[in-house]
Parts: sequence; structure tokens; C-alpha cells
Amino acid sequence: MRKSLFAIGLLAISYSVQAQILCHVDTNANMYVSEGTLVYSGGGVQTKANGILDVHGNIMVVGSGTDAFKTIDAAGADKTDGGNIILRLNTPGSFATSTYGQLFIDGISQSNITGIVTKEYRTPSNGSGNYFQQVALPFSGKALSSLSTEVGKTFNTGRYSNPILQWDNANAVSKHFTSLATTTSDPSGYYMLKVTNNDWNPSAPAGAATVFNINGKPNAAFAAPVTLQNAGKSNLGTSNVVFGTNGNGVNQYNEKYNTYLDDSFEFTTSPWAGTFGQNWYQFGNPFLTNLDLSNIGYTESLTGSDGNAVKNIWGIEYNPGTVVTLPSGSTYATGAQVVTFTPSGDGYALAAGDVDKVVIKPMQSFKIKLRDNTAQTLDFNTLRRFKSTARAAGTNYNVNAAKMANGKTASNTVKQLGVIGLDANGKEIGRTYYVVSPSFTTGHQISAATSIQSSAGSGLMGTSEEALNGGYDNNYKDSYWLYINEANEDNFQGKNVKLRNFYDQVKSYKFEIRENTELIPNGAHQLSSGIGFYYKAENGNLIEAKQGDTVPVTNMEANLYYGEPSNLTLATDKTTPKTSNTLVVYNPAVSNYIVRFDPNWKKADIQVYDMSGKLVISKKAVETTRDFVIELDGSVKNSYVVKIVSDKGETVNTKILK
Repeated sequence: MRKSLFAIGLLAISYSVQAQILCHVDTNANMYVSEGTLVYSGGGVQTKANGILDVHGNIMVVGSGTDAFKTIDAAGADKTDGGNIILRLNTPGSFATSTYGQLFIDGISQSNITGIVTKEYRTPSNGSGNYFQQVALPFSGKALSSLSTEVGKTFNTGRYSNPILQWDNANAVSKHFTSLATTTSDPSGYYMLKVTNNDWNPSAPAGAATVFNINGKPNAAFAAPVTLQNAGKSNLGTSNVVFGTNGNGVNQYNEKYNTYLDDSFEFTTSPWAGTFGQNWYQFGNPFLTNLDLSNIGYTESLTGSDGNAVKNIWGIEYNPGTVVTLPSGSTYATGAQVVTFTPSGDGYALAAGDVDKVVIKPMQSFKIKLRDNTAQTLDFNTLRRFKSTARAAGTNYNVNAAKMANGKTASNTVKQLGVIGLDANGKEIGRTYYVVSPSFTTGHQISAATSIQSSAGSGLMGTSEEALNGGYDNNYKDSYWLYINEANEDNFQGKNVKLRNFYDQVKSYKFEIRENTELIPNGAHQLSSGIGFYYKAENGNLIEAKQGDTVPVTNMEANLYYGEPSNLTLATDKTTPKTSNTLVVYNPAVSNYIVRFDPNWKKADIQVYDMSGKLVISKKAVETTRDFVIELDGSVKNSYVVKIVSDKGETVNTKILK
């Protein structure tokens, strides 16, 4: 569709001396902004009575101190029930990929923004049954009680029934509201709305073509950037919040931290060590425009900067994930999207992972992990963007900036192989990334200073930590697995990283290859180094991984390579004995270790011994269609041996170090 840019003419004389209106939609009028169109108003905007500004595209309002953004009734008083300025979800039946109306306001003070905007809302569910839906509420002074009517359930002020929560970055805890008459006061707040026994479903309100209508006054631009410091500290920022051994410390509500706090970036064999759960910030998009976070980690050119340089950024996590139910009745989450950044100082921060998706939608939440507690600032105003793709780095910034461009030379690029798991219908149900660069570290390293890895947690697929000569590092094979895995492209060239998935719903893999975040051409294999990625199934031949190609999945294990492996490496790989796909791994979502079973197993016996030889857990004929949680006493520091025996006699032994 051709995009157009035009200014709205003077449709009404100024509303008053104090509040100037350039664009006025009168009673019985309907102004339609079509999908793909950008409408610009160099002054205030107003609707009257039943006049409608029907936004399927984008509205850009740039005013001054005397301009206003208003919805008024027939008598000229403020109209507060919504339904006049509507930001549409263009295809609600396929909301995850739908375009949507957006609103950008700049230069108008918050006191002059009294108009009510109706935002059409549908989004993937963050759970099933009883859970919290994580959202942003990009509205100024919105009464929390109004959400009960808008989403069709009754929230209350009890902490453990049907509350509305807001994350407190300093204290690493969710606050609940003791009065639903409370109004939103933190534009970038990270909110959680309780779902009880599926009493409301954010992905399916009443029918496939319907939406929730969320109403409120849009936020003005921020007066000052947000300071990033002291997350996971006390209110005074003078000491760390004490999470306790294995997260068994309690917050002011007597809740254990390990019941709700996770950290997908610091996932060692000893969770809750180091700065796990600290320097961890949770925000909501404060605007009704997308936020582009792709270039926030370094100083761009003087003419092309977005004004942000969060130099100690580790990564960003967003889209909490969608719960998928398997035919067996068990469920799994497709997982969050994650982007990690190389340490930048004042240089170019190279990104890895879901780099093309790091554009945060209106009403979407996200998380930022910093490498340390050095104070940083984040200016949300300059991150607003209509497009759903990341903008060009170092280009003159504006809300309509062009797509991201490659910015580094071949000698120091980040090269990335994305492996996307598809079901029988070609639908994505999981993904993982293998990333190489000359500056990365091969083998186990989860350093708050340098790592760009992130945990796969309880995801559907991932890679395992590599031994220095390739294959599994058996010291960590059953401790964690990775959503983003890094290796040094020089000393690990031609050696294999192990790829695993755990459900036979994965019928094929699709390859997505990037260099410095940019997709290489479709069908291409070779990168700027003259080398490419390779793929080999356990029972298949070595093949070149080419952009956009798909390969059938015939085995739960496979091998990924950067650079063609030598005959010696291949021969060694071929003679490696088959290992079970049963995995014991720490899952921060439940703050405990889990057993994820080989899909070929039907039943299993599980025994857990402490280091004195005492049997502490014994379970017979455990169902293998769902993860088994190893419920250890988190208050006791100990090491354990886990023995798992399948119904066919196959045995897996591993250790847990706590």
C-alpha cells in the first residue's frame, strides 16, 4: 500500500485562547485514517459529541504549550467515556501479526491532554488457568477500577485473590493496590492483571473478531529520562535486597523471592548467586506508539542518535510467550524473545538473538538486564517509532526512520544462526540461536561483564553448553541449556554445538542467518568471512545452512557448526554413543530443577539422593508427558544425585549442585 504524508488543514477555529485546536472532527463526522497512512497535525486535535477519529494507520500530533488534545461533548465539556478516537486492531482474528493504529503526541503538556483514546486490545495469553497477564497501561490518570469493566472481570484489592499488581524495580517485588480508585501515575509502569481460572482471556474476548476496548488519556512526552540504578536494592539503594539462599528470603509480604523472581541472563549451576535478580528492570511501553530498543546500548553519530547509550546493558527480554497445549494435555510456553548485547563502552554494541523483534508494541511490557549497577538513563521519548522493524543505526532519528543497516566490518561482526522449530503446518513453535564472533568465549562462561548468552529455561528447544573440542560439556549438560549460545569463531570453527528439542510436534527446522543483525540474502550460505554455518542431524548428512531453507526433523538431537568440520571432527561425532534426551535443568520459572523427559519415554522412576547417600525423593511410574519438578528443600545447601530409569531400562544419572 502506498504510504502518504499530509497535513490536516484548519478545520476549526481555535477552541479557546488557552487551548488551540488545529484538527477538529465535528458531531456526526467520521475521519478515517487508513492502514499504512500517516496523518500529521501541527497543532491540537479534538472530537465533538459522536464525531469519530477512526485510526487504522498513524496519527502524529506535534503541538506547542497552548495546543490541546480533547474529546468534548455537544456542550463543549470534556467527554470521558471513550469511543471517539479509536486506535484499531486491523485484523483481530490474527492479532499477533495484525497492524494497528498508533498515536504520537509531542509538545503538548499533560494538563492539555484531556481527550480519551480507545485502544483496541488483544494479545497472547501469558499463561493458562491462574496467572498474571503482563501489560503496560499507557494512560495518564486512569482509574484502575475501569479495567474491571473493560476486560470483563472484577478485580479487587486483596493481594491473593484478583489483584492488580505493579512491579517495584528497587525492591524486586510486585506491589498490589489497596484501592482500585488509584489512578496510573507511572507512565512506564509494568502492570500485572490477575487471571483466575481463565475468567478472562486476553487473546480471545468473546469471539475471534472482537477486541477489548481500553480507554484513557494518552501520556505526554516524558519531562526527563528514567534513571536505571539500584534495581534489587533497598528503598535507599544502600544495600542489596537479600534474596536468601536459593531465593528463600522473603519480601515484605512474606513471599519467597524464588516463587516469582527469575533472571534468564544469570543462570549458573548455582542460581541466586552473584547478581542474579539484580540490575533487572521491568517496564511497560508508556506510549501508544511502538518503542524501538535496538540501538539503546551505545552512542550513535551526533546527527543520528536516539539519545540513549545504556553502556552496561546485558540484554532485553520481551513478549512473555504463548502457552501451547499438547495432545497429551501437558503445556509448554514458546518462551520470551531475548536480545543480548556485546559490551560496548562507547563503541558499537552488537546485538544477538531476536534482533528484528525488539520493537515494543503499545501496551506491551519488557525487561532490561544491566551488567552492573552503574547509573544509566533511558529516554523513552526518542524511542517512539511507527514501523514494526528496527530503525537504521546512526541515521538521523525520527519516528519514521528507515530500517536498520549493517554498521561493522567483516573482521569483528556478530554472525548468528537462528534455528526455528516448525510444526506440521509450518507454524513456529520454538527457536534458538547459535552466535559466533572473534571476541566471544567458547565453552562455559556466564560472566556479568562479557557474556551474551541467555537461558532457554523451560523452552521447547535449545542448545547445550559446548565442550572445548565440540559436543556436550558433560559438566553442564544437565544443569542448563541455552536460548542464545555463543562461541569464539576462531577457536571453535568446525566444531559442533548440540541442538535438542523435546517434543515430536517439531517437524522441521527453518534457518535464519544474520550478520550484525541483518539478514543475509535468501538462499545464501556464506558470510563476510567466507565461512558459513552447517547443520547435521544425528542420522543425516552434513548440509550447508542457507537462508530460509527448511530441513525435516528426524531426531531429537542435531549438530550446528560454524565452518565446515574436518573429517576428524565428523568421524569423532559419528562414533559418539547415543545419549538420552532426558534432561535435568534448573527452571527459574518454578525456582527449582525439573526433569524434561526424552519423548520416546513413556514412564520413568526417579530417585534423588543427597551426598550422604540418603534417599530424599522416590517416585515410581512418573508420567513423561510433562516436566517433573524435583522439589528440594531450598533452605538446605547440598548436592544431590538424580537417577532416572525409563520403562525400557534406559538410565540417566546426573548431579545437582545447590
